[in-house]
Amino acid sequence: INLLYLASYLHFTLFAVPCREAESFKEQGNAFYVKKDYGEALHCYTKAIDVCPKNASYYGNRAATLMMLTRYREALEDSQQAVRLDDTFMKGHLREGKCHLLLGNAMAASRCFQKVLELEPDNSQAQQELKNAEAILEYERLAEVGFEKRDFRMVVYCMDRALESASACHRFRVLKAECLALLGRYSEAQSVASDILRMDSTNGDALYVRGLCLYYEDCIDKAVQFFMQALRMAPDHEKARIACRNAKALKAKKEEGNKAFKEGNYEEAYELYSEALTIDPNNIKTNAKLYCNRATVGSKLKKLEQAIEDCTKAISLDETYIKAYLRRAQCYMDTQMYEEAVRDYEKVYQTEKTKEHKQLLKNAQLELKKSKRKDYYKVLGVDKNATEEEIKKAYRKRALMHHPDRHSGASAEVQKEEEKKFKEVGEAFTVLSDPKKKSRYDSGHDLDDDGMNMGDFDANNIFKAFFGGPGGFSFEASGPGNFFFQFG
Repeated sequence: INLLYLASYLHFTLFAVPCREAESFKEQGNAFYVKKDYGEALHCYTKAIDVCPKNASYYGNRAATLMMLTRYREALEDSQQAVRLDDTFMKGHLREGKCHLLLGNAMAASRCFQKVLELEPDNSQAQQELKNAEAILEYERLAEVGFEKRDFRMVVYCMDRALESASACHRFRVLKAECLALLGRYSEAQSVASDILRMDSTNGDALYVRGLCLYYEDCIDKAVQFFMQALRMAPDHEKARIACRNAKALKAKKEEGNKAFKEGNYEEAYELYSEALTIDPNNIKTNAKLYCNRATVGSKLKKLEQAIEDCTKAISLDETYIKAYLRRAQCYMDTQMYEEAVRDYEKVYQTEKTKEHKQLLKNAQLELKKSKRKDYYKVLGVDKNATEEEIKKAYRKRALMHHPDRHSGASAEVQKEEEKKFKEVGEAFTVLSDPKKKSRYDSGHDLDDDGMNMGDFDANNIFKAFFGGPGGFSFEASGPGNFFFQFG
């Protein structure tokens, strides 16, 4: 009898009393949980587990509390321990599935929700979560296809939808951030990566994205530091390795090009910038600068058409790149494409209203205005720096060439054309032979504003005044197709 009593006492002491104490801690935890005091609830559930480590419900309760504290990986461990202790613990399977889902492991989550439905076929929460898991798997598939096709907007969309159910998945967030960077949305990408690093400073993927943003913003030295840090955290991170290599190669090649340009080796600089442009087509900002640099070299080499094309490529990569607009505008000026130059200078002045930009625009507008007038130098066939004697000589030659009397035997159409040219020659000589008019013409002023109507004068009077002679003049034929000028 004494032995039986002793055995009964020992059983009560070893099992009943601890379980009663554990239940007390559990009840306290439940009370704190209801009050949303999750820190105290966690403390109580942990005490219950310390007293009775084989009770599945205690782990289940602590998992629920950890989930409320967004500590999903710890909650996952507790949920898994709960179902290891009791495979029929439905809430344990449900919480494990939910943790898997929040962390982005949709396949594992699906298995957990299916187990819940085996235990409770009508469990509506498990049915809905299973649909959410299947949706995530589909979004992952679409994102993979989108990334391969470089449809980064599609990837961002898919990750946003997946994150609605997998809000704690760093992998989805990093992929979204990487695609935002590839879309040129650097501040958004930086924000997402920084959020991850605040929670996990050793996350190699997030470090890589931070570096990628800096790299694409042409902060190459800082970018390399992040790539190197990512490789220290994850030595097998292939994307970080490739990006680091490209960044170093791009910087080196660009600096070689800059050095060659400064030394006046323009052909070499042109080739070096061309090589740099092949390193990484995704680096939009750096490539825009490289195109602009090559355009500068091209203009030095008189490759103006190629220079304009390079500036246009730079602008297509970075529409805010003022230097490229200025370089292209100057090339347009050099090729007498004044309307295009005015458009570019207007864009520049609208963006940066400086005195310098205003003057450049004004100069281009003046050249455009001048280009739409008759080019009297071209009419006479002389250079803009022609001397007074060269202008007279040119007039003599052109006036005789186009005088209407010389073409009296031609068709009416030819006569009309030659008469027009004869008049233009007279206009040109009238302006270019007068220093005051020539000066105003060269400066772009309208001569009509000076009271000189170029349509009212008589070209024959100018011709007579120039050639002089008593009794007038005439052209006579000396043979078929041959004429000579004769004073009367």
